[in-house]
Amino acid sequence: MHHIISKTFSVFSLLLLLSGFAMADTGLQNGLWRASLLREDGNHIIFTLQVEQQQGKTILYVVNGQEKMLVKDVQLVKDSMFVDMPVFESSFKLKIISKDSIAGTWYKRGSVKDMEMPFTASAKQNYRFAPVNGNALQQVEGKWKIDFLKDHEPAIGNFSQKGNLVTGSVLTTSGDYRFLSGTVTGNLLQLSTFDGVHAILFTARVNNNVLSDARMYSGKTSVQEWTALKDSNALLPAETLTKLKDGENGTLDFSFTDLDGKKVSIKDERFKGKVVVIQLMGSWCPNCMDETAFMSEYYDKNKQRGIEMIGLAYEYSTEISRSIASVRKFQKRFNVHYPLLITPVKLTDPQRTEKTLPQLTEIKVFPTTLILDRSGKVVEITTDFFGPGTGEYYTKFKEEFERKMDKLVKNQS
Repeated sequence: MHHIISKTFSVFSLLLLLSGFAMADTGLQNGLWRASLLREDGNHIIFTLQVEQQQGKTILYVVNGQEKMLVKDVQLVKDSMFVDMPVFESSFKLKIISKDSIAGTWYKRGSVKDMEMPFTASAKQNYRFAPVNGNALQQVEGKWKIDFLKDHEPAIGNFSQKGNLVTGSVLTTSGDYRFLSGTVTGNLLQLSTFDGVHAILFTARVNNNVLSDARMYSGKTSVQEWTALKDSNALLPAETLTKLKDGENGTLDFSFTDLDGKKVSIKDERFKGKVVVIQLMGSWCPNCMDETAFMSEYYDKNKQRGIEMIGLAYEYSTEISRSIASVRKFQKRFNVHYPLLITPVKLTDPQRTEKTLPQLTEIKVFPTTLILDRSGKVVEITTDFFGPGTGEYYTKFKEEFERKMDKLVKNQS
């Protein structure tokens, strides 16, 4: 049903444009808005919107801590508002109730089924979480050793606190939860994030060096219990999640289609004699978004040194037009000048590794990064990317990546 609605509105908007009918401007109040996604259990995932006018057009920023995600694709038709997120298959269909109030639905496409959540936003409250228990009675600054109780998945919380305000992230062996932002009010910790895919709320009671009565609410229905202990030496277990299969000599052989329909092979001339970085990614993956932002900038600054990059996208669907449209958002958003290729498998295909990179053991997490030396041999496979929301972990990742690349470029030139 969502697809039909979306197409109907797209055609409607186009007809208005073609007929020269000017779309109404909202007169929405500029500034910070409190946005809320309503879960089925009644909990609200809160985030911050910033509304601005640029050259007579309404634009939005999604604000999570230090991140301000620009959202330019905002269409206004009479009292309706259609918002397409800049990355991911994620959009809003809204009604403008007044200059300081909007409401409607958030849509997110998925691999098996799509998700919808009721959404409201108001400029009357520009705080994220109400100070229901007054000022912070507890401090959460520092590192926390987290245990997600269902599967005992290890994680690290890395938080900064200024007064009542808390920012930071939660890191796991499969990536991080990006920019979390919230408060401590009394002894209640509340942190949330929204980026178009992640819609997450963390809550906990703080008692000195223990976080208890803790929940992570994710999306429409998911909830996990967790606990945490303050631990300045908290570490994630070192895991090699994907590696070369026994007996493989380290060379790869693949050929996939880029966003313009052209076949690109790792055997192509442009990659010969170069240090090559291969991103295993997906347009549905927030950590892949952060990695692509870093890799795109690094590539533009370093390609002349004998460095090449390729992104291999594992998408929700084998419908090529859908995959290209979604991956092209990444390409445009981060000005990517290296090939982004669409693999011919569904993300959920249990044979996805065998069908695309049979030289490897199972690809378990995204992003996974392969580095090839100048002879075309895989010299490293890593899943240790942590994004800018993680602070010192992101800095460490960048430093180590650059050191590894420098060594490969110099040693084999």
